[in-house]
Amino acid sequence: MRSALRSLSLICLLLLALMPIVAQTTLQLNGLNETQFIYRTAEDSLNAYFRDSFGFNLDYRNFSFGMKFIAELPKYKINQDQLIDELSPEVLSLAWKELYVKYEKNSFAIQGGTISETFGSGMNFRAWDDVEFDEDNRLDGFYLKYTDKIKLKALYGAIKNAADPTIWDLAYGADAQYPVLDFLTLGGTALALRTHTATGNYDQRDVFGGRLNLTRGIIELNGEYSVSKLYKRENAAPALDGSGIYLNSSVNVYPVTLGLAYKRYEDFSYRLQDLPMANYHNEPLEDTNPGISEEGLQASLSWNISDQLSWTGDYAEAWNLEKFKHMNDLYTSLDYVLGDILMGAEYSHIEKNNDDANLWQKELTPAVHVAFPLLGHSLTLKAEHKYLVKEKMETVDGIYQTVATDHWEPRLQADYAIGKFSFSASAQSHWEDMGAMMDSRYWTNLETKYAAWDHTDLTLFIGKEAGGKVCRNGICRYVAPFEGVKLEITTRF
Repeated sequence: MRSALRSLSLICLLLLALMPIVAQTTLQLNGLNETQFIYRTAEDSLNAYFRDSFGFNLDYRNFSFGMKFIAELPKYKINQDQLIDELSPEVLSLAWKELYVKYEKNSFAIQGGTISETFGSGMNFRAWDDVEFDEDNRLDGFYLKYTDKIKLKALYGAIKNAADPTIWDLAYGADAQYPVLDFLTLGGTALALRTHTATGNYDQRDVFGGRLNLTRGIIELNGEYSVSKLYKRENAAPALDGSGIYLNSSVNVYPVTLGLAYKRYEDFSYRLQDLPMANYHNEPLEDTNPGISEEGLQASLSWNISDQLSWTGDYAEAWNLEKFKHMNDLYTSLDYVLGDILMGAEYSHIEKNNDDANLWQKELTPAVHVAFPLLGHSLTLKAEHKYLVKEKMETVDGIYQTVATDHWEPRLQADYAIGKFSFSASAQSHWEDMGAMMDSRYWTNLETKYAAWDHTDLTLFIGKEAGGKVCRNGICRYVAPFEGVKLEITTRF
């Protein structure tokens, strides 16, 4: 709390210093405030909690200054599965989470403070705030950028250690990109990461990568290859070499577009990266650390059959380098447009097996959707009927055997907007068998959004959410179910 007050005092002094400047010229101010109040029906010491994020930035000539204050009272984990039995000081969070100052003129820019940045595709380096998983992977440090025919980036910064937020890790590196020909652009990255280990020392990972982009007529090709070396490891472990490669290409011969992609990652996994998964659903072979051992291929085809009818197909396979884990990922859709009416059907299929651990699972999701005008506005309806089946080895009645489980997850959703109001209603269930329709669990909810003013939106959610698996950037997690009320106010200025 004291640090927040000190930061606020610094801001006041800065604003006072800027007042003479404001009197002489125009100072631009813009920002965003997001307020969220949530009440959930759970056995918790504090069923109601509040979150506010207030950020703004000032622009004057070539200078920019920005800050963001975040209050979380209390701060829950993103999956909300850890209830708070008793309110304690460490779960109350009030702090300035973002602060930066930037100078930019012509092609040159320099920034100090909080840094969000990506090198290339993000395979080698990406620092970002992952709101969905409640993980702040941004750096605090210094950043240089030059943007002309040649593009240069360089940074040196620190990030709080994932295991101990009182300790800082280091990252520093540079990235360059240059169009050597009208149709060919080359780029390269050099990066070093110093991570605090359990022994109290810092290991070091060096990453070097190169990439290309080729655009020639109907063909586009992107490729990136990188190598890494992890050394100074804890307990004097030997150095670990890693590599990563990602290729994707497309050929556009109207009315057909063909896409191909390939990935291969070996001991190439660390915090500040975003690995492409080379499949439609962005699904990793494993739920964590996809860069340790993974290889895969993807092929996609889009076909505009006519002005009204279009078809999309996407298929991918992946396996670990030892060949005992496998996955396939399929998505296909057919869409038809008739005047103001849009109809479509889609099908998803994800299957994984681990021969070494005798695990197998499959997820099938057929769905249909339609959008049509109702009272002068568009109503969208979507229905899906997900089926999940798993097989694994368990001990049942003293016998170690294969146990299979399966269930259905039907879901209906309706979206409708009229004037400043938009509505979204959904219902989802969990059926152990097709005949248990009336005896199964149901999750129903309604979300209403109202554009109160040009720069302010009000959103109200009432009901239940089933939760489930969420995958992002090659990492999958399970979000706990929610039941209650959420009120959000978003104001832009």
